[in-house]
Amino acid sequence: MEDKKLRLGIIGIGNMGSGHAKSVVNGSCPDLTLAAVCDINPSRLEWASAELPGAMRFDNAEAMLDSGEIDCCMVCVPHYDHPRYVIECLKRGIHVLCEKPAGVYTLAVREMNEEAKKHPETVFGMMFNQRTNCVYRKMKELVDSGDYGQIRRVNWIITDWYRPQAYYDSGNWRATWSGEGGGVLLNQCPHQLDLLQWICGMPKSVEAHLHYGKWHDIEVEDDVTAYLEYENGATGVFITSTGDARGTNRFEIQLDRAKMVAEYGSLRVIEYAMTEQEFSATNKSPFGSIESKEVKPELDGMNLQHVGVINAWAGAILRGESLVASGEEGINGLMLSNAMHLSSFLGKKVTIPFDEQLFKDELLKRAAGSRRKADTTAVFADTQGTYGGAK
Repeated sequence: MEDKKLRLGIIGIGNMGSGHAKSVVNGSCPDLTLAAVCDINPSRLEWASAELPGAMRFDNAEAMLDSGEIDCCMVCVPHYDHPRYVIECLKRGIHVLCEKPAGVYTLAVREMNEEAKKHPETVFGMMFNQRTNCVYRKMKELVDSGDYGQIRRVNWIITDWYRPQAYYDSGNWRATWSGEGGGVLLNQCPHQLDLLQWICGMPKSVEAHLHYGKWHDIEVEDDVTAYLEYENGATGVFITSTGDARGTNRFEIQLDRAKMVAEYGSLRVIEYAMTEQEFSATNKSPFGSIESKEVKPELDGMNLQHVGVINAWAGAILRGESLVASGEEGINGLMLSNAMHLSSFLGKKVTIPFDEQLFKDELLKRAAGSRRKADTTAVFADTQGTYGGAK
């Protein structure tokens, strides 16, 4: 298949889907040609007619998938429908790349992953474009090497997701329990939650304090502080918000023999002359301090983002190259987000793994009272419902 161009279809051509479509059309994805797009919003199809003249247009996802016109598909619809359309692609042997998050609740994503197991020849990827960032790749490499010992503490303050009220008013599905299934944790932070578990591993428990509609006229969370505990005794704090006009993005990992700080697009590493445990056991000064030096980690400078994920996915289909993130990995960050929501719903610490049916039940209670009453099929149907619009 090396000389073949893959015929791509995109379900949902809102903000994300249209951006991906343009990347293909402008030649940034040389292994792909945009063959078809689908959206139930007539205005988006009109946009496609003008901007994507070579692509067939559909207003029904299954019709596009059954057309025989595509080899692979990107799923860029609202969150609840991600698992459904991934499953529809997998069943047809159509390679699929899913936008984040993998879904809204882990039970649905587990069904998606089980379906993927039945189709090992079909390439299933997840759009975790932050994994392409050389800073985070280097952090993972250093942690995985074990050269600096074990993680002791993790802090991530990611509050530069500022969104004005107009953002939430731009679509009736946004920031509602029935339309989106959550707020900042499910919309803005899937990348950070994925990176957190990818680099540091899954915590054993989460205790989270979520504020719902604190800074905006919305029903879901826009301010979060979560406390994490890990199996080895390490702890962590994860703070995020869409209400800080000038926010911060600082990811800090404290290890036995080093400290890493990612901020302002750069990575600082402070190496200790010995582990903290060794120093504490041998030092005789009450106010002693470990000798340390700052080192400049070698970064390759690459940060290919969405295009990098798409091209890796196409390369995996055509040439067996590596994905940036397999689709099955999408459940991990979602597990963290679900655990944080459940902790807030119940007002107590939640251990991981948690009762996933209980989380779904609690979520659907809130969806039942959501201000967005229309098109809630996707929330309540066991089959994930019907496609409710573009992201």
